[in-house]
Amino acid sequence: MSSQEIILEVNNLQTSFNTDAGEVRAVDGVSFKVPKGKTLGIVGESGSGKSITSLSILRLLAKNGSIKGGEVLYKGQDLLKLTEAQMRKLRGNEISMIFQEPMTSLNPVYTVGQQIGEALKLHQNMSKKQAHDRSVELLKLVGIPSPEKRVKNFPFELSGGMRQRVMIAMSLACDPEILIADEPTTALDVTIQAQILELIKELQDRLGMSVVFITHDLGVVAETCDYVAVMYAGQVVEYADIRSLFHEPKLPYTIGLLNSLPRHDIDQEKLEPIEGNVPSPYNIPTGCRFAPRCPAATDLCRAKMPALEPDEKGNQVRCWIYSEEWDGEAEVEIYGETRIAKGRGSKTVLSD
Repeated sequence: MSSQEIILEVNNLQTSFNTDAGEVRAVDGVSFKVPKGKTLGIVGESGSGKSITSLSILRLLAKNGSIKGGEVLYKGQDLLKLTEAQMRKLRGNEISMIFQEPMTSLNPVYTVGQQIGEALKLHQNMSKKQAHDRSVELLKLVGIPSPEKRVKNFPFELSGGMRQRVMIAMSLACDPEILIADEPTTALDVTIQAQILELIKELQDRLGMSVVFITHDLGVVAETCDYVAVMYAGQVVEYADIRSLFHEPKLPYTIGLLNSLPRHDIDQEKLEPIEGNVPSPYNIPTGCRFAPRCPAATDLCRAKMPALEPDEKGNQVRCWIYSEEWDGEAEVEIYGETRIAKGRGSKTVLSD
């Protein structure tokens, strides 16, 4: 990735929320890079901090949330240092976002044309007529039939798939440099989901934009992403190119996610779930946050937090197994094949 132009770089991002039970750190030291024109997938179980990370990038946190530290560099400029007025000019214009639930994100009392046109008038200084005509073009671009008619519809008059396409049209209105898609296909059936994913990919290729794709579905990641950041309990725990992640996963948590994924190319009698649950942000374990659920955990894992360390390919993993300090031995099953991890060594490799 070093030779590619980096359009978005997040460094040590920390986001907290004030609650009745005290301060909760929802995002704790997250770092990743997004190359220009490429797609980064952010994956993990519910509660891992994926959506809060994306909202922190655009500074769209709830009133009880605040960013405590780190950098969000867009074209080298730290977004966390901009004024709110400067951020308003950037949101929806250069960086856009597709939210999870279109029915709650769209305003029920305005037509879809009015809502798409709002961004065009604000950021592109278009007249009402120009904004209307461009809204029709955008609805046509995202595959909505009879766009001249649909532009006058209210959200409740559209199906779930159409509402999601309207959200995509709104996010693309100003030809953004970066599109953040937060679980854009979660509420849709499989057929519509495939159409939406294909649409986003087509538009990315046509417009040359970068995409941050947030999902819990590794099948979606395999189809759409160039790089993947795996999150767990508010941290990035593995970061790799798409081929390395699926063919040479390192972290036991990533391996657990892959083992729980249905596959058609191997005999698979049952899916293997990851035992236990993501820890509560009110009760984060000492040491590695995955240790209470990890089949390879040792006393070192339970006592001390591992760093996110790079390997020879530039991929990163937060796991003691790959450090010189780890002195254990564990069997880890990947796609039905048992691999052995043995310490101590400088960069342990899972081997047959």
